[in-house]
Amino acid sequence: MPVDARPRVRPGRTLPPTWLRRTLVAVAILAASLVVGVVTARADLTLGPHEASYEVTTDGIVTVDLGPLGTIEVDSPAPLGIGVRATLKEIPADLEAVGDRTTLEALDGDLTAYLQFFTGPQATVRHVAEALAEDAARRALACAGLSVAATLALGLLLGRPRRTELLARFAPHTVTLAGAVVLVLVAATASNGAAARARLEALPESTVFAGTSFEGARITGRLSGVIEEYGGQLLDMYEKNEAYYAAVVADLDRAWLDRTAADKQAAALSLREGAARVDAHLPPTRPADDPSTTAGQSPDGGTGTVTAPAATDASTDGPTPDATTPTTDAPEPEDADVVTFLQVSDLHCNIGMTPVIRRTAQLAGASAILDTGDTSINGTAVERVCVEAFVDAAPDGTEYVLTTGNHDSSQTAEQARAAGATVPGGDVVDVAGVRILGDRDARETRLGAGTVQAGEEDPDDQAERLATTACEDDPDLLMIHTPRIGGAALATGCVPLQISGHLHRRIGPVRSGLGTLYVSGTTAGAAEGQLTIGPLGGVAQMTLWRFDRTSRTWLDARVIVVTPDGTVEVGAAVRVPRPLPAPPASPEPATDAMTSPSGTLDLGRTLAPDETPEPTSTMPDPAPSATRAEETP
Repeated sequence: MPVDARPRVRPGRTLPPTWLRRTLVAVAILAASLVVGVVTARADLTLGPHEASYEVTTDGIVTVDLGPLGTIEVDSPAPLGIGVRATLKEIPADLEAVGDRTTLEALDGDLTAYLQFFTGPQATVRHVAEALAEDAARRALACAGLSVAATLALGLLLGRPRRTELLARFAPHTVTLAGAVVLVLVAATASNGAAARARLEALPESTVFAGTSFEGARITGRLSGVIEEYGGQLLDMYEKNEAYYAAVVADLDRAWLDRTAADKQAAALSLREGAARVDAHLPPTRPADDPSTTAGQSPDGGTGTVTAPAATDASTDGPTPDATTPTTDAPEPEDADVVTFLQVSDLHCNIGMTPVIRRTAQLAGASAILDTGDTSINGTAVERVCVEAFVDAAPDGTEYVLTTGNHDSSQTAEQARAAGATVPGGDVVDVAGVRILGDRDARETRLGAGTVQAGEEDPDDQAERLATTACEDDPDLLMIHTPRIGGAALATGCVPLQISGHLHRRIGPVRSGLGTLYVSGTTAGAAEGQLTIGPLGGVAQMTLWRFDRTSRTWLDARVIVVTPDGTVEVGAAVRVPRPLPAPPASPEPATDAMTSPSGTLDLGRTLAPDETPEPTSTMPDPAPSATRAEETP
């Protein structure tokens, strides 16, 4: 006898339509899959100097499990009772393998990593949340797929008659069953979270974290007494670090206003002098190529001629340029389409400088931040917090461009890309209408292990490849960490400007080959033998560049210096030397010598790995006394 396929409905009740029943079943499957995906999500990342595994919980608490030492627990900001448990593991070998470092030196480095985490926990929290959300989504989709596949397989096993019978029996209860599934999931989550929160509230709050991102945290186990005893010292270091860089940002605002007023005054004086000469029918008293005159745009957007002080003090990066090293050209055209870039370099994980970098980019209206490498200290996975903090320092609408240095690694590049930065890989990228050729450093330096070649290509091969690419793709700028790598490209005249870092002292802008070389000092204030965490140990430098997209020319550069006492000086704008025309072809290249006939540096010849260029600087230092102590990379 055939089975009656009609759903049995009690008198007075209406059978839900087919589309609604199917929708409710789908919602129930998706809800269950989502819950399973979330509560089983996990990620293996880092916390401070440690490797750590993160797991989602439903107790509404963020727990840091320190093993036998105890735990640190704080209320989770996530909704629906979602919490996270972080289990700390060992410090990775690539941080411990530092040769003959003493125990105290190793602990000093670990303390640096802890301070970097506490100084900028937002980057770690964001990265953990993104990683867990991605893993939860993958698990939820897998669970939903398995549920659908299991349902179809079960239907095939049951056969059509049995399926029809079950459908007739359960179809009228579709709404009830779907609601029950959702209710059970919510009730289970809520009950678990309520019990955990009651336990957490029974513990006393740690007073050490008051006023920080971890305010309200509870500490259990042996660690409780240790943190209460010594945590205040760490917190005091954190607060002093925050106060120091807040004062630097405040002084940056002051210095910017001072430079704006000075530029306006110099522009007005130049106009008055020009008018007086015209009235008296006198020729100009200052030649157009005088290197002490710079044309630029004041910080408030006005244009004019700014008189830069001559760099005659022996304490600056080099002697005053002579007439063979021009630093001025024709006045800026009225139809100029100017874009501003901020260059930073050799940050070495000093994330204390992030608010200073951000504020500088805001004041200058920078379209991009150009990082010329050594963003990390050792190119490790745990330094992701540093990389992400620097990329996040870019204001909204400001691009971050990184070419990695010898203290970085392929991991550093991937971390930067994941954070949203542009990382050229030996190709030309368009940044705010400017064509930039950039590449990673050909060598890698590891603490305790020295410097080795990063890949199959040595520095000389990389230099030749970049020169070939420059002549094929016609870039406006070459970004490379080590200065000597760009010598071949500058010698060809195929790129007008190269910016680099690595040496931890400023050089230029100065003629090199047929173009211009500029080497930035360290933005971290890195000093030999000192940690790049906390207040500056040396002079920190940043550089503002302006480019005219109409004429495809670099207009000027402006150095910003931060001294260890927190004082900021914004230098006058200095004209960028214009590229020289390519000479007629000759059998003997003009770049065999280290120095050109004019006495300025010519990096057309590739230097030996241990050779340090000593070129003439053409940019007056805004704080000459601050540059007497030179750092080594």
